[in-house]
Amino acid sequence: MLLLCALCALWSTVAHRTAGKAFSLDGDTRKLAVTREAVYVSTEKSLYHLRSDLSLVRRVSLRGWPLSSDPKFVRVPDGTAGNTTLKVNVLLPFTSNNTLVMCGAVDQCVHCEVLSLQDVSTVIHAESAALGPVSTHTESVAFLVTGGENNKYILAATEKSPRSMKNQCSIQEGIINLFNTNNRQIGDIFSFNLGKDFALRSKTDYVGFVDGFQVDSFIYVFSNLNSSTGKAVRLIWLNAQDSSREAILESLRGAFLNTSSSAGFGGKLLASSVIAGTTPLRWTGVFSVDGTRLNTELLLFDISPRYTSPPDMDKHFKVKDNNKDNLPEPETVRPQKTLLKQSHMSSVLALTHRVWKLFFIGTANGQLIKLVVDKNYQPACPKVLYRADDDGEVFPKLYVDEVNHKHIYAAFTNQIMQIAVSNCSIYTTLHDCWSAQDPQCVWCHSTKRCTFESDCQNSSWVSISEDFQEEEMVSFKAERNASGQITIRVQMHMSVGPSKPKNFACHFTRLCGPGPAPSYPQCICVLHDIRLPAQGVNMTVKMRMWNEERLENFSLRNCSEIRGLPSPALCRECIAAGCGWSSDSCSWANEKSTNKSICQKMESHMNYVKPEISSVSPNVVSFYGKNHVLLKGRNLSHVTRVRVHADLDCSPLESPVWNNTGESLTFRIPSSDNKGVVQVCAVLPDNSCHGNVKITYGSLPSCTDIKPSSSWLSGGRTITLFGSNIDFFDEVVHSHSPLKTLAARFSKQNISYTSPGAKNPLSSIVFLKVANHTLSCSRPVTYLPDPVFTTYTSTKIGGDATIIITKKADNLDIQLKELSVWAVVDGQKYPCLVNSSKTNKFSNNTDFICQIKNTPSTNFEYLMIQVGDSSVILKPKLDLMLILLVLLLIPCIVIAVVIVYKKKQNQLTNRMNSLMENLEMDIRNDIRQGFIELQTENDDLLENVSTIPFLDYKHFASRIFFPESEALMKSCVNDIHQDGVIVQLDECCQSLSKLIRDQFFLTSMVHTMEEQKNFSIKDKCVLASLLTVALHSDLTYLTEVMEVLLKDLMQQSSHTQPKLLLRRTESTVEKLLTNWMSICLYGFLREGVGQQLFLLVSALSQQISKGPVDCVTEKALYTLSEDWLLWQAQDFKPLKLKVLFAVGSDGEMSEPLEVAVLTCDTVDQVKDKILTTFRTKFGFPYNIPLRELCIEYVRGTASLHLEEVDLSSERLGDVTMLNTMKHYKIPDGATIKVLSRKTRASLSNQLSVKDDQDFSGKYFHLIDPDIVEDLKNPEKKKLKLKEVHLTKLLSTKVAVHSYVEKLFRCIWGLQYNRAPLAVKHFFDFLDAQAEDMKITDPDILHIWKTNSLPLRFWVNILKNPQFVFDLEKSPNLDGCLSVIAQAFMDSFSLSDTQLGKHTPTNKLLYAKEIPKYKQEVKVYYKQVQDQPSIPNSEFTAFLQKESKKHENEFNEAGALKELYKFIQRYFSEIQEKLEENGAPAELKEKLHHVKKLFDELKSCSWN
Repeated sequence: MLLLCALCALWSTVAHRTAGKAFSLDGDTRKLAVTREAVYVSTEKSLYHLRSDLSLVRRVSLRGWPLSSDPKFVRVPDGTAGNTTLKVNVLLPFTSNNTLVMCGAVDQCVHCEVLSLQDVSTVIHAESAALGPVSTHTESVAFLVTGGENNKYILAATEKSPRSMKNQCSIQEGIINLFNTNNRQIGDIFSFNLGKDFALRSKTDYVGFVDGFQVDSFIYVFSNLNSSTGKAVRLIWLNAQDSSREAILESLRGAFLNTSSSAGFGGKLLASSVIAGTTPLRWTGVFSVDGTRLNTELLLFDISPRYTSPPDMDKHFKVKDNNKDNLPEPETVRPQKTLLKQSHMSSVLALTHRVWKLFFIGTANGQLIKLVVDKNYQPACPKVLYRADDDGEVFPKLYVDEVNHKHIYAAFTNQIMQIAVSNCSIYTTLHDCWSAQDPQCVWCHSTKRCTFESDCQNSSWVSISEDFQEEEMVSFKAERNASGQITIRVQMHMSVGPSKPKNFACHFTRLCGPGPAPSYPQCICVLHDIRLPAQGVNMTVKMRMWNEERLENFSLRNCSEIRGLPSPALCRECIAAGCGWSSDSCSWANEKSTNKSICQKMESHMNYVKPEISSVSPNVVSFYGKNHVLLKGRNLSHVTRVRVHADLDCSPLESPVWNNTGESLTFRIPSSDNKGVVQVCAVLPDNSCHGNVKITYGSLPSCTDIKPSSSWLSGGRTITLFGSNIDFFDEVVHSHSPLKTLAARFSKQNISYTSPGAKNPLSSIVFLKVANHTLSCSRPVTYLPDPVFTTYTSTKIGGDATIIITKKADNLDIQLKELSVWAVVDGQKYPCLVNSSKTNKFSNNTDFICQIKNTPSTNFEYLMIQVGDSSVILKPKLDLMLILLVLLLIPCIVIAVVIVYKKKQNQLTNRMNSLMENLEMDIRNDIRQGFIELQTENDDLLENVSTIPFLDYKHFASRIFFPESEALMKSCVNDIHQDGVIVQLDECCQSLSKLIRDQFFLTSMVHTMEEQKNFSIKDKCVLASLLTVALHSDLTYLTEVMEVLLKDLMQQSSHTQPKLLLRRTESTVEKLLTNWMSICLYGFLREGVGQQLFLLVSALSQQISKGPVDCVTEKALYTLSEDWLLWQAQDFKPLKLKVLFAVGSDGEMSEPLEVAVLTCDTVDQVKDKILTTFRTKFGFPYNIPLRELCIEYVRGTASLHLEEVDLSSERLGDVTMLNTMKHYKIPDGATIKVLSRKTRASLSNQLSVKDDQDFSGKYFHLIDPDIVEDLKNPEKKKLKLKEVHLTKLLSTKVAVHSYVEKLFRCIWGLQYNRAPLAVKHFFDFLDAQAEDMKITDPDILHIWKTNSLPLRFWVNILKNPQFVFDLEKSPNLDGCLSVIAQAFMDSFSLSDTQLGKHTPTNKLLYAKEIPKYKQEVKVYYKQVQDQPSIPNSEFTAFLQKESKKHENEFNEAGALKELYKFIQRYFSEIQEKLEENGAPAELKEKLHHVKKLFDELKSCSWN
């Protein structure tokens, strides 16, 4: 059985994942019935009609009114009052008749209805009948049977016991009756009309029926009863070949079902299921061995009818009153096999799948277990398909989805669940699929997925072998004959279908001699004249089946040389080497046993004292386990581990031990996927396990109530927690103090602890730790301020003192026992016993009363009051006269203050009125100006641009690839003189280039690096870009690698949140996708979108320059971004300047050029506008850069040199204002000369003030600095409100709106009704992956496409036009482009933005256009999807053309050397990954060859 353990480790990892769907009911479940199309459930209040996916079709009420005539009951519609309820005991779908039979108890009568299967609210027939029990919760069954001549009856078997009630509305004879199902039968529907002589009765005082069914012509009924020898389980056979009900009942025969192989009876049948299609007929039953749920077994029986006794001569049942009491005991049928021992089993369903038998077992503590049994009825490891957190019982009847057999329907107390029978899709490789050892899962050859056999149509498939004797998919055995010839037999242990592979082939790494040809499933290699060294010879066999290849490595050793002291370890070493083992030595496989089970039976020859276990505490834990468990016993010194194992010993769990004293030790109970009883034993160093103590895995603990539910801030209050299984918890922690484990007292009923302190009032969640998991209580602990004690009074009565302490009203509900009081006199403390309290009705204050015995005085200095961790000193009341004096002085002070305040207020009011009038006038003017601007704004910005300054391809690509690394950008791009020159790679780079063109290596390398914790996101982006450069000459291969990596990423995201796929650049492949899109869409960008983008950037620049721009902060009056809005700008006016340019060196000037500037522009801003106007007018830039220009204002024959800062500059404190046209008083139409600084060096040697490191601290332009110094004219500064200038955002939007729309529609428009090839290809790829992953939500596909194209490429281009054009991007332009990019992405969003008063302006600006854009985007996606798919040949040709077009523009050698630095950093990890993935030896040799070449490259410069 040990060979199953390794397989079960994989099973345990997927337990509890097949949770399935659930439908919650309005009450406790009573009956469940399932058909091919629907599920029917009755509760205490309602009847539910559900579809097969558990979606609700209809719910009808079972409430109604009793009637005096037949039927005795009528149901009322939902919402209508009724005074009684039909308690359903029978629910039978009659599918061939398209009806549903429902019977139930109501007022000691049985009421039956025939309903429509399609509409359960339609009652076809109703009457009072004797079908079923009158009582509720009885052991009764009812099912449809077919008699001769195809007569349909309902067999109803009703419990007989002292608690059984008599039917007051119908006469019912016997306990088993056959009822008519239609009015065409004799006696009409629901009639059994057999007469007194034909009632099947019981001769015992108790019979409870568990199950019944019909197979062929025989009816089987199972029951528990009291016999003369005690409790027994009975089987009844009825032969239904005759059409007569009398003849069917008279054919009664029966047998005892013994629950064990030993003699004697006892036990109780809880649930059963027939195994269909077996000959002889086999059946399984869940039996309680001792009458309780704790000890249950699943037993296998042959229940084929026996004819050892005459009919109707049974000792416990009779049809005719034959008055024969001395009848012999029925024969006893013993179980053929015990399939499973598991506590709390409550239901079972048996299915057949090819040669396997599948058992689905429900438990009373909320589990559904799957047990697979092979053709020899050898069970595999049980697998938990579903596990409830609580102890909700699974009802006795389970049903399978009759359409595809992929789901089980299970009924719980108040819900119905649909649970998948297997979770094949979680296994991603052939080996994983096989290792799951689930016969319902096959590896589909055509789809390369693990799936159900029914989902692998028209394809070959691989599944597990037809028995559970092998734990490896491939095994080998080494045999040697007398002549020394060695034969290696390699065997594949699997089933294949629908036929054996015809192209099965094998290839061994060593040269094999003549031998048999490969024949599935075996390969044979014959070796002649070979001498095997002691360490063996490593061999590899490559097996091919269809187009699946598998490499198996093994070591061939000389079996007779494996020697040593006989031990289990030596035995396992021998078997693992493909050899055979006898009781004491290792030999060749053809001479000894090769079954690993022989090693389990060996005894160790080491001399250890056998340990004994006396107790384990605690011995009941949750399925999360327990971290600290105490084991006591004797001879424990040599114990190294503790093993926990369940029935079948499938997946034993082990824990190390600590604090081992020889008589006790501590260990950890691991978590379990299964609830129930398991065994614990102590493991010695020889791996033998001793002792047999049982522990129980129970349900999760829960915390349902907290008393009290509040604490004072200082903490220290005793809190008590209540709930179920509360003693399973280990620690208590509060959310506001997560690192502090609280000292707690645990009991079976509750947990008590003292609350920790808190700094502020809050609600603190109580977390309880169980093993390594954390759960929370259902309600928090509320922290309130500490109690406030205001005063106290003391009186003396006799020798005792009574003290009344007043506490301010609060919600703490302090109890008397929580209060400790001491009175202090002369430094001595007297304890005061708190014995009562009372609440003041008017103030809600609480008075606590305490007493001090035998006190000498009541003149206490103060009281000490202890509440939890809070200590309060309360002093006596102050003197009354002093308080009165203070109260009299207060009114006098108040009157004086009021008089002074009134006088000052009048002065301030007059001044404020004047300021407010001026302020109101300014705001009115600003608002009016904004309104006029908004109404008169137009989009007449210049559209005609001369030459668009596109960057060439390699500089565009390098800025995309390496946006943050100038060094990498230069090292990976060839200089201009190298373009088109074919550069031969040196040997090391050639080897690395070939290596990365091995897809297996490249994907393994990428996955390895991404798994390293120190491999940052920046490293991932650099790696992706280096791969892009290195493989740019082979874009076809780069595309294949990208798609493989994307598939791996999708598999990871599908288990978490598929909607987040490609949203952020957190993996190498996401950056790779960005680079790939940039390469493939460069042509589309340059030929179509580029012009519209440049027009938009130009229009924005012109619009910004129309208004003031602060030279220091870069904020502008005309912008789209509120963050870059210059709302503090003062008044300005436009100016038209006549600009003259120096021509030649003799002082000649050009014709005047008209340039538009503003009075608030600085000198440098005027220079920039002059140069911009020059370039726009003439189509080429001026030959002198801005930093080398100077300008002069010409007045007649004189001229004034203009500088940013000079002696006339205005200063505020230590800050200097930059000079403007207004400062120099330049008039409209003024003449300006443009000169070179070199020719005017004597005038000024001033450098640009922007070169100053503290430029923003020393200078200001339009935004006044924050200084304390009072200005000469304080009213010079006008109050400006940001909100008044928000209309500037709107006017800017109007000015550039047409450019924005043209750009957007150029991006998502289809030129020539066809999307770019890369877009169509990649969208088709996403569609195919969604289909393969069974993703049907269209929103997920929309999000994938949005994240891959608009978000990953277009937004990058929109926000960074400098990647495409030779231009500089100002911060204000960047802010405007960010707003447009946000609107662009909002157009692709599926969610509707909720607009409100707090919505950012960048969202509000395009809020009206976004819905229209969204519709256009949906049309775009639909058009791309409807476009015919691109042939692979066409797309391959496109990629090859792009590679050829830009051949030799990139420095491939530089990229490869940078790439090797990553490989060198993670070389050992890459090696391990290749080993783990089963890489061929040739590939690993290539990697080492590359490393050797680079290590020998002495003269290579890495920097």
